[in-house]
Amino acid sequence: MKAKEYKEKIRKMSVEELRAEEQELKAQLFRLRFKGATTPIDNPVQVRYIKRDIARVRTVIKEKQLQAANEQ
Repeated sequence: MKAKEYKEKIRKMSVEELRAEEQELKAQLFRLRFKGATTPIDNPVQVRYIKRDIARVRTVIKEKQLQAANEQ
């Protein structure tokens, strides 16, 4: 999925869904790192992409939290 499409997708999610997405991405990163420690990874750049997706999700979570705090 392209970055722009992914950004649009996560902006539509609720905070709970975003936290679940973050946990899934962390699990993917762990599995990929573990695989990389035992055997060569087919696409080592994928680690970077997953890290960026985690950062995107965290950014959206923070934005939603700040928005909710400002509304109160």
